[in-house]
Amino acid sequence: MRFLLVLQQWALIIIIFITTDALNNNETDHVALLAMKSKILEPFGGGALSSWNESSHFCNWEGVVCGKRHKRVTLIDLTSLGLSGTLSPHVGNLTFLRRLVLYNNTFHGEIPNEIGGLYRLKVLVLQTNSFQGRIPSSLSRCSSLVYLYIANNNLVGTIPEELSSLSMLKRISAYENNLTGAIPKSLGNITSLEVLSAAYNHFGGTIPNNLGQLKNLVELGLGGNQISGMIPSSLYNLSNLNTLSLSFNDLHGSLQPYIGNMFPHLKVLQLQINSFTGQLPNSIGNLTKAKTLAFSHNEFSGKLTVDFSKLVNLEILSLMYNNLGSGDFDEMHFLESLTNCSSLERLNTIMNQFGGVLPDSVGNLSSNMHFFALGGNQLQGMIPPTIGKLINLSLLGLFNNRFTGPIPSTIGKLQKLQRIVLHGNQLSGTIPDSIGNLSLVNLIDFSNNNLEGKIPSSFGNCQRLTSLTLQQNNLSGTIPKELFQVSSLSIVLDLSHNHLSGPLPSEIGELKSLVALDISNNNDLSGEIPSTISSCTSLESLFLQGNMLQGSIPMSMEFMRGLQIIDLSSNNLSGQIPTFLEKLSLINLNLSFNDFNGELPLHGAFANSSSVSVYGNDKLCGGIPSLQLPRCPVKKLNRNFFFSSKRIYAIVGASILGILIIISSLVFYLRKRKRESTSLDLLPKESFVQISYGELLIATDGFSSSNLIGAGGFGFVYRGVLDQIGDVAIKVLNLVNPGATRSFIAECKALKSIRHRNLIKIVTCCSSIDFQGNEFKALVYELMMNGNLEKWLHPSQDTSRPEFNLLQRLRVAIDVASALDYLHNQCELTVIHCDLKPSNILLDQQMVAHVGDFGLARLFYPEIGISHHSSSMGVLGTVGYAAPGMLTDNRTNPVFIFLLA
Repeated sequence: MRFLLVLQQWALIIIIFITTDALNNNETDHVALLAMKSKILEPFGGGALSSWNESSHFCNWEGVVCGKRHKRVTLIDLTSLGLSGTLSPHVGNLTFLRRLVLYNNTFHGEIPNEIGGLYRLKVLVLQTNSFQGRIPSSLSRCSSLVYLYIANNNLVGTIPEELSSLSMLKRISAYENNLTGAIPKSLGNITSLEVLSAAYNHFGGTIPNNLGQLKNLVELGLGGNQISGMIPSSLYNLSNLNTLSLSFNDLHGSLQPYIGNMFPHLKVLQLQINSFTGQLPNSIGNLTKAKTLAFSHNEFSGKLTVDFSKLVNLEILSLMYNNLGSGDFDEMHFLESLTNCSSLERLNTIMNQFGGVLPDSVGNLSSNMHFFALGGNQLQGMIPPTIGKLINLSLLGLFNNRFTGPIPSTIGKLQKLQRIVLHGNQLSGTIPDSIGNLSLVNLIDFSNNNLEGKIPSSFGNCQRLTSLTLQQNNLSGTIPKELFQVSSLSIVLDLSHNHLSGPLPSEIGELKSLVALDISNNNDLSGEIPSTISSCTSLESLFLQGNMLQGSIPMSMEFMRGLQIIDLSSNNLSGQIPTFLEKLSLINLNLSFNDFNGELPLHGAFANSSSVSVYGNDKLCGGIPSLQLPRCPVKKLNRNFFFSSKRIYAIVGASILGILIIISSLVFYLRKRKRESTSLDLLPKESFVQISYGELLIATDGFSSSNLIGAGGFGFVYRGVLDQIGDVAIKVLNLVNPGATRSFIAECKALKSIRHRNLIKIVTCCSSIDFQGNEFKALVYELMMNGNLEKWLHPSQDTSRPEFNLLQRLRVAIDVASALDYLHNQCELTVIHCDLKPSNILLDQQMVAHVGDFGLARLFYPEIGISHHSSSMGVLGTVGYAAPGMLTDNRTNPVFIFLLA
């Protein structure tokens, strides 16, 4: 009795102690949580842990769950809250904790050793963070641990041997870390283990034989390491496996012939990227639950005789990069058995030794098939038209085989196709027009075949196409303009080594996103390089060699600043090599075997003989010495004559006098005929073309700075291309300037009723509202390709222009005199320009001068005098400025003096 009484007293003391301890440690949990919070950083504007404060009991804090009886913390779940910082060692004081889940944050630092004090812990999820250091061996004291998730961190070192004492452990997920050493043999002692995932680390050694003791194992993932040796025979005893992934290692040897009979539950078998040899065992056909079979990148060989007909769940079969095949005519018979695999989505056998023909039964493969690749084999015969039944295909790869005959037109039925690769065969016939039905296709490669006929214009329907390669065929005819209107082309367009003829369509400029263009070695392509090519602003590589192109290199190519490689060799191009090529970041420029002449530039790519080639241009001279071109001829002058100041003054005076006499005679002649032949100089008074703001936006590529060609006091001038007109100059008024509107009105008034060959031609005056609701005013003129007179009289040092000789200057003077005579004496109302200077005289392609910029122009009414739009005329023209080389009086006789020095 006495003993029972003592026992009851001790029991009461223990109960009181436990209860008191629980109550006291309630505060311990509170302190531990606050200590954890102090180490955690929340994202800016966060607040996930804002509830962790004194205003409420910690059992009500976000992510915290307590037991109902003792109000102790049993769960902390802070999944995907964007948290960072470190895990406080105080976590070890939460002794009632059963689940700690910090998944998908950015915690760093080491996993604290104190976590080993959580003897009630069942679930530890630290996965997808940035934890560093070693896996603490103290985890072995968490004797209740069932799930250990530490994958996708930066952990180092080995897996502690001590973990083998965790007799309740079912899952170890440690993939994607930096763990090293060998897979511990002691893991074979954790007989409760169901999942061992240690892929994508740096484990070496061999697969421990005693892993075969893990009879409950359903997933074994050791891929992406440096494990060597053979698959231990004990592993074939793991009959409960549904996933066996040993890919990306250094394993070798052959597979056991009975492998397919040992894993009745296997769904995923991944053995790719190892060094396995031998035949694929026929027993693989008994893996009836299999969804993924990956044998690629090994050294499997021999005839494939597996019967896949029982694998009705198979989705992926990957055999690429092996030596499979025997050369037998019935080599591809295994495809017949695959027609029973109704779930098959991907079949990849590229880069093997398969021979024989592709059977018609290929059309009976799964309607779910979206990836079908048999390239890099020795298949022959025709591509069966039944392939058009695989209507869900997104990739068709039959490249580098020996297929003959035409491309079946049924390919046009594969309307979900995104990539079709048939290069490197012996296909013949024409490209079917049905190719235009592939509205989702982004890559087409028919290169290195024997295709003939014209390039179908239906390619223009493939508006998602980014890459088209048709090189090395026998295609002929002209290049359809529809092809250049596929604006999605952004990677490569390769039409080289065919027999294409005719000119390059001007629509080439619509390929604004294209990086590489190759139309070389067609021999019969002729005409000039279209100036519109300058709109291909993303172009980095341009190959036009081996054709019959002629004319000069378009000056517009100056705007193609992304060009790195240009090959124009073996054509009939002529003229001088433009100096703007010096400014491009070219790594290779080939201009060989053309008919270029004149002096070779010295800078940019021209300064490096390994970057430029100009062989076969006999009329070139100069350049850097290593190019071994002849010196350019120098005009010999009598030194004494040249340096005689008296003779210089005599030449200048005589020249000026001669010019004045010629101009005075011309003015007299013009006045005499002004009433008789005004119609000879007048152009028809055309009505203005109606052009919207949207059209101008498109014409200038959104008023891009790359199209900016000038700026003035009242606005900016852009180069543009309008569909109904062609090249134009667009003057956009800056309406913030108070004089801009008056300038707009003045110029429209002055130009709307006058037409003369030496006056700038206005296309339209555009006054509207832009897309943002703002007022928009612009003037559209014909584009003057040779810029203004100012730049010809006084070129900048970095601009190379042909010589502006005396005869050209005289012609310009005559043109301007003719224009002013017309404005002053032949218009219905006299027009006074008020701002005549070289920068306002523009030169067209033939160097004909045109007077422009009528923003300050005034109309002269005989009754009231000069018109104006404000209360005071103010000062007209360029204030404080007298145009060098040009003087004019009022509205009477123009006088021009072109300086000769």
